[in-house]
Amino acid sequence: MRRISPGLPQPLHDIEATRRIESAALAALPPHTLMQRAGTAVARLALALAPHARTVWIACGPGNNGGDGLEAAVALRQRGLRVVVTRIGDAARRPADAQASLARAQSISIEFADEPPARFDLAIDALLGIGRQRPLDGMLAAWARHMNGAGAPVLAIDTPSGLDADRGSLIGGTAAPAVRATHTLSLLTLKPGLFTAEGRDHAGDIWLDELGLPPDDGSACAWLSGAPRAARQVHASHKGSHGDVGVIGGAAGMSGAAVLAARAALHAGAGRVFLALLDAADIAIPPDPECMLRAPDQLDLERSSIACGCGGGTAIAQVLPAVLAAARRLVLDADALNAVAAEPSFQEALARRGRDARATVLTPHPLEAARLLGCSTSEIQADRLLAAGTLARRYGCVVVLKGSGTVIAQPSGLACINPTGNARLATAGTGDVLAGLIAARLAAPSATVFEAACAAVYEHGRLADEWPAGEALTASRLAARLQR
Repeated sequence: MRRISPGLPQPLHDIEATRRIESAALAALPPHTLMQRAGTAVARLALALAPHARTVWIACGPGNNGGDGLEAAVALRQRGLRVVVTRIGDAARRPADAQASLARAQSISIEFADEPPARFDLAIDALLGIGRQRPLDGMLAAWARHMNGAGAPVLAIDTPSGLDADRGSLIGGTAAPAVRATHTLSLLTLKPGLFTAEGRDHAGDIWLDELGLPPDDGSACAWLSGAPRAARQVHASHKGSHGDVGVIGGAAGMSGAAVLAARAALHAGAGRVFLALLDAADIAIPPDPECMLRAPDQLDLERSSIACGCGGGTAIAQVLPAVLAAARRLVLDADALNAVAAEPSFQEALARRGRDARATVLTPHPLEAARLLGCSTSEIQADRLLAAGTLARRYGCVVVLKGSGTVIAQPSGLACINPTGNARLATAGTGDVLAGLIAARLAAPSATVFEAACAAVYEHGRLADEWPAGEALTASRLAARLQR
């Protein structure tokens, strides 16, 4: 068993792949072995999380997830804890393994009750596993709400009940009931839904126990990003060795966004940074002296890494045709994405870049992604991996779908979900900083597009995770803390 924390890349498996791994294990192991291993793992983690607990409430559902909970109840009772089990569903209709676990639990002095105990030191969510696709209702919803409001730590088995294990969305919509766990023990595999959308808020700290089975990286549906490797700094280098970045944006009244992107590229180590404002007479925030001002038509598009769209307003449409046609490496952000969504000729030019294998990164937030795909924001959030992958394949580029658990997708190959970042980044300008950072990483001569995007997103979130307590995170401060 291990706790999952940012740093090492991890394979993620969807429900279908997890079922195949589970089926193979069930066929190879003696009956009931896998469920007993799962229950033992849950009990071990419960004791580690709440070593002084006296009463543990385990809410068991009608399937194998409930069987895992019953096995955990047996193990915890054998360690001397008071265990109160509430269960739902017809015992006669439980799967064979879950029926065997129920018989084991009934054979020792475990309390079975119709209602949760008045007081408990730890709750274990064994209501539903990864298979259910209907919203919680009735007693299931009531127990989930009780867990959430009791103030005790909550350990979810495999995935918090009510959370879609593949997508990270709440089953039934954002207002649907679901368990909000403080810890989740994922069994056999890590599920992608634990790391994106509502998953990060509902899963809490995530642990993995593969139940004694060898890892199966080959059937992964995506990866959890790891920390980027530090690049070797070559002494015999000069400013041209680290690439040029051009930032195009800053329409009237919005120059701050472009300045922030330029500052990010500068602090992230770009050799030279050129700032091309669409309204050069309206500079709300003075750029750093190291940033060189240019008119948009003065940029060397064919030799630079371009971040386009930050604060561009509708004026960005005037420069987009040239940028799409000539930019060597391109990051499209904010108003540039809105312009593409509104104009078919821009969409065709963007797709042409993909067909020509020209380095391009799109950085939409969910609303911008919805405009590009012609759907609603709720549809984007309902399946973030699918949305990012669809955009990547449509335009032949790398897509950074921002939000909780940012998804980085590529036209072919597996997507990554970023494990870093927090709500401190929900402030104006941090997206502009990310666009400038990605452009700086793209400017490095050895960078591949996908690796550069993953590294930038990871670093952007890591800075927020390490932000000093009590100090406000602003975009300008965030840009200043970037490193080569």
